[in-house]
Amino acid sequence: MAITAVELKHAYRLLNHGPVVLVSATHAGKQNIMAAAWNMPLDFDPAKIAVVIDKNTYTRGLIEGAGTFAINVPCIQQSEIVMQVGSSSGKEERFIETDKFAAYHLPTFPAASIEAPLLEGCVAWLECRLLQEVENQQKYDLFIGEVVAAYADTRVFSNGRWHFEGQDQLRTLHYIAGGAFFATGDSLSIPPATL
Repeated sequence: MAITAVELKHAYRLLNHGPVVLVSATHAGKQNIMAAAWNMPLDFDPAKIAVVIDKNTYTRGLIEGAGTFAINVPCIQQSEIVMQVGSSSGKEERFIETDKFAAYHLPTFPAASIEAPLLEGCVAWLECRLLQEVENQQKYDLFIGEVVAAYADTRVFSNGRWHFEGQDQLRTLHYIAGGAFFATGDSLSIPPATL
């Protein structure tokens, strides 16, 4: 796998097609990861993203403490991992004082600009600095992050564009509900209209 830096002006494209993401965070020697289906790009200069993180999640407390988090964009070959981290909580009795990285033996690599670990095997990663929007966070569980670094797997993202053809196991996942997902489909190129 070849990972390359993505220009921050193109970082929004890593999320623009609506995949489920895995949010990771580290604070005070603890780390965790959770699934988040409700996420989206907000801007491209500076690059910003939004993600909904429920008050009851263990990862949320880590994000609030650290002021940073990572967005990991998983693919089909990681669908079981997505279900594992999405259907369990670091706050559950069986996970007290144990993070999901350790519980599920998830391989990671270090981020360049933040402390949160990045999950190996994903197809994109965004390192984010939390923009403090206390009302949005408390009232709507809406977290806004400024992307400070972004990377993608060159097998499926290069020159600012996704290209999944011939890489079916690397297609991103889109969560519907009840354990059901869609995988990113074929791309279409439509020329712009002219008047």
